[in-house]
Amino acid sequence: MNYRLASGWFQSGNPTPLQLSVPKGVRYTVEAMTRTDVQLMLDVKAGDDSSFDFLLQRYRSPLVNFLYRMVRDTGTAEDLAQEVFLRVYRARKQYTPSAKFTTWLFRIATNLALNSVRDNRYQRLSVSLDAPADGEDAAPIELPARELRIDQKMVERDRTEFIRRAVWSLPEKQRAAVLLHKYEEMDYGEIAKILDCSESALKSLLFRAYETLRVQLAPLGGQPALAGKSVARETREGRSS
Repeated sequence: MNYRLASGWFQSGNPTPLQLSVPKGVRYTVEAMTRTDVQLMLDVKAGDDSSFDFLLQRYRSPLVNFLYRMVRDTGTAEDLAQEVFLRVYRARKQYTPSAKFTTWLFRIATNLALNSVRDNRYQRLSVSLDAPADGEDAAPIELPARELRIDQKMVERDRTEFIRRAVWSLPEKQRAAVLLHKYEEMDYGEIAKILDCSESALKSLLFRAYETLRVQLAPLGGQPALAGKSVARETREGRSS
């Protein structure tokens, strides 16, 4: 089934994700770009579909990036982002500015991502039971040998990939909390609303996640942004506040 939105055709059940792009005819005036998310969503509720295009343009990239870090698959991330915006558009008539728009948006995205991760995990488990036990998929993460002299860009690429895989290895709810906290730079209150938990529970969740990352990223040496003592200390202090 196809859904016609201001930003184009959204297709349900299409295995090939559509590009979430804004029509060429949409003009981004200074006035439009400075309108708040709430103002734009209220305009969408009133029937102004062009305001939905502004929201799409504003949040498409951060949403797809967040979803990709959650599911580690570009196509799935695009599909989930499409579903998020579709759900937002469908719910436009019931929209009330009782919370930040980003809280609502990322709560939908997080729930979809968690469901996708869990579904895929069960699928992988089913496949692995029938697959040869060659251990290929379960190979431990290894850094390039220290003695090898590699171009600096390759070292940074491997370092970044190592951090990404460490974050990916976290339990899915911890992973979502870390991504929202460190990558989306949301505060505790907003993340707690997205994950539907108390702030104290969130801080405990983050503390456990950062402690795990600190250990896993120790081979990198130095103080990686996600594993530094300051991060764990920040969360620890937050727990006692």
